[in-house]
Amino acid sequence: MAAESEVSKPARPKKEPQPLVIPKNATDEQGLKLERLMRNPDKPAPIPERLKEWNPRAPPEFVRDVMGSSAGAGSGEFHVYRHLRRREYQRQEFMDVISEEQKLDEEFQLKIKDNQVKAEERTAKRRLKRQKLKEKKKAKKAKQENNGTQKDPQKGEDKEMSSEEDESDD
Repeated sequence: MAAESEVSKPARPKKEPQPLVIPKNATDEQGLKLERLMRNPDKPAPIPERLKEWNPRAPPEFVRDVMGSSAGAGSGEFHVYRHLRRREYQRQEFMDVISEEQKLDEEFQLKIKDNQVKAEERTAKRRLKRQKLKEKKKAKKAKQENNGTQKDPQKGEDKEMSSEEDESDD
């Protein structure tokens, strides 16, 4: 019977034990996790769910037994009052934090728009300057070509006029 159990079990190749690697920092740890995932690419990788943002419980619409921490209340009523008060303070603090975040976000968006407008203005100004220089170079080149193609006996006068025009352009 012992022979039958040995025959029925499929022979598995023995895996060599993995060397023990102790990660020294977070990068090494992440690398080890990635290596382990890549050993078996067919196996689905676990992706954790995103944590939901904490929201306080909504205030009750109707409070039946209004109580305070004043004298005359029972000894157990104070603790109930204290819990209600703590919950309300938490809710108010949460609302303050949310409004502050919204205010900061709006300020950030305004700042981004303002920076974009300023950048566009600078770009337009520089573009205009580049175009003016380009046109000036084209005009100067065209003028030189015109002067070179014309063969007047009065070359000296043309050169003087062109130099006067260049000075007026500058």
